[in-house]
Amino acid sequence: MNYTENYEGIRLDVQAVDITISEDLQQHVRSTIDKLRRHSKKIDSVDVYFKEEANQATDSKKISMRVGIPGNDVFAEDQGGNWYEQLKNVEDKLAKQLQKR
Repeated sequence: MNYTENYEGIRLDVQAVDITISEDLQQHVRSTIDKLRRHSKKIDSVDVYFKEEANQATDSKKISMRVGIPGNDVFAEDQGGNWYEQLKNVEDKLAKQLQKR
């Protein structure tokens, strides 16, 4: 499942390898963007990658997120068993990077 949308002036590109992302999880991604905008008003794009490793019993889900801002982009990823927890961890990592700027 891949889709691109314009979310409040930010190009949001979501790629999910061989999985379908629920509407609730898509809304959590948008909520994460809203929270990151508190730290940087000049976000141009957000790329989110969801991947599920079939060969691993635990920690099989991986989320990577790249936030396009002027200068160098910020990037974070997390791996675990729950999409929502991972999304929160990625949000925290990105917020710290944006605060340093």
